[in-house]
Amino acid sequence: MPNAQYPMPNIILVPQGAEFKAVIKGFKTKKTISSTALTVTPIPVGMKALTTYLHQLQANSTVFNYSEVRVLIMGVCGSLSPHYPVGKIVLYENCTYQGKVQECDRAFTSQLHSALSTHNSAISLVKGLTSDRVICKATEKRHLADISGADVVDMEGYAALEFFNLLGISVAMLRVVSDDCQHDIPNLTSAISADGSLKPLPLAITLLRQPIAASNLIRGSLKALKVLEQIPALLYAA
Repeated sequence: MPNAQYPMPNIILVPQGAEFKAVIKGFKTKKTISSTALTVTPIPVGMKALTTYLHQLQANSTVFNYSEVRVLIMGVCGSLSPHYPVGKIVLYENCTYQGKVQECDRAFTSQLHSALSTHNSAISLVKGLTSDRVICKATEKRHLADISGADVVDMEGYAALEFFNLLGISVAMLRVVSDDCQHDIPNLTSAISADGSLKPLPLAITLLRQPIAASNLIRGSLKALKVLEQIPALLYAA
């Protein structure tokens, strides 16, 4: 059962694919989805695809049409600072895109931080940066940190916050670092389709062409996904 001291999210959105599967696996272990009023939904990768999806979801579903909705965005992110290594759990305070900032719900974020810190004292509050492409070079990550002041980077955060903030819905963002700022990863931009899904063949070709960077990506992703899978147990600890 959820920790009654803290209001938990009742909608969790996770990028489709491996991230979504990891979160679902974590919830099945705790058997919490069936015992709580909780919806866990896969979302597309990338700002444009996510924005389109959220508007469609709003138009075709009642999922946002009840009081006290609390949305949690979960997934992985890239680090822009050596302070946040692979496997680090981070809670966003806000997210920036092209100089514009969207804030996470402060009270909800603080409650989640308290709930998680009861079981893992290493949860960090961070400033996020959203990019419309994969940031694959370590040098570019460090440059982005210098010019933006952000700690981590993703491809959906700003769009999600903008959408839910306009609706007046409480939203928080919880991610796990899957690639650090000291090693390159492959440029996966061409492997992401317009609808936010991964294209298997271009993905495989990209990984084969950049074996060292691919090794960094795979190793970091596996570690991050393992941590991501453990988060439901932290959130919904007895």
